[in-house]
Amino acid sequence: MKSSLNMGGQPAPPVVPPPVRRFGGVLLGAALLMGCGGVPEPDTLTIYCGRGESLVGPVVEAFEAETGIAVEIRYGGTADMAAQILEEGDASPADVYYGQDAGALGQLALEGRLRPLPDSILERVDGRFRDPGGRWVGTTGRARVFVYNTELVDPADLPATIHGLTDPRWKGRLGWAPTNGSFQAFVTAIRVLEGEEAARDWLVGMLANEPVAYPNNTSIYQAAADGEIEVALSNHYYLFRFLVQHGDGFSARSMHSDAGGPGSLINISGGGVVDTAGNPEAAERFLSYLLTDAVQERFSRETFEYPLVPGIATDPAVTPLEEINPPDLDLGVLGDLRGTLDLLRDVGAI
Repeated sequence: MKSSLNMGGQPAPPVVPPPVRRFGGVLLGAALLMGCGGVPEPDTLTIYCGRGESLVGPVVEAFEAETGIAVEIRYGGTADMAAQILEEGDASPADVYYGQDAGALGQLALEGRLRPLPDSILERVDGRFRDPGGRWVGTTGRARVFVYNTELVDPADLPATIHGLTDPRWKGRLGWAPTNGSFQAFVTAIRVLEGEEAARDWLVGMLANEPVAYPNNTSIYQAAADGEIEVALSNHYYLFRFLVQHGDGFSARSMHSDAGGPGSLINISGGGVVDTAGNPEAAERFLSYLLTDAVQERFSRETFEYPLVPGIATDPAVTPLEEINPPDLDLGVLGDLRGTLDLLRDVGAI
């Protein structure tokens, strides 16, 4: 195991934002983006965003200031925003989909809802972190980690792989976030890497240990620190948000598995241009902006995610990517969210 903590911290966890905002100060009604007759102004860029406003809002405002392009943005869950685009079909006003995991991006690509991106965007990042079909691109990376309470768990006792969590010794001590998009992408990775039966067996084994369900990764870290749970799985960067807010007294830490497999998954946040985009040029310009050195450095500094543009340094608080042993996995295959949701429902996890 490698600790994900070297030093430092992260801004406070994001607050749940209002669903739709027009930058420039005017709050828009949700009906504008619901495909029910409201159509954005033709000179605006419409983004469906599965990331938090506290993170994305300042970046979008800087994009507007630098380009003069007006932006309308709707925030929601990563899977929810992708599902909205699928539901709206040809009536979708979205120009850009910007989400927090490759699963939702892969689903949109599989459904034919993303346009091919130019090489000038795709080639900014390593091939591991973009769609092999060229329809989406990663913007930042996040590693899967074990989260544990420092007062209740010796990190040397953590299992080598995720399958160790199904041992009865962990009964009543675990937490998870089965409705969270990154968890669902992680389960998809288990299905792809180890097979359907192995994924089912892992979920059934976890359920037998009576994990406490949480809505998101932020609440998992807080629950671990509070001693509500002792161990969970999450993404690495949330820890540092709490360390900035609470300092070294925060009673949760995280560890990277050395064993590879789905427990060492490197997932991405990223975006694509929706096939029905009315403003595709501005959409591509926004994705290019997310991959500029300045914005990549900002993400690394403010979110502790992994920058994906070569030459941009990872924050020294974070275990370098080259020290992690991720599985050899085409992230595009994480798009089979429907199969994962069916499995989660079938075993009673959601």
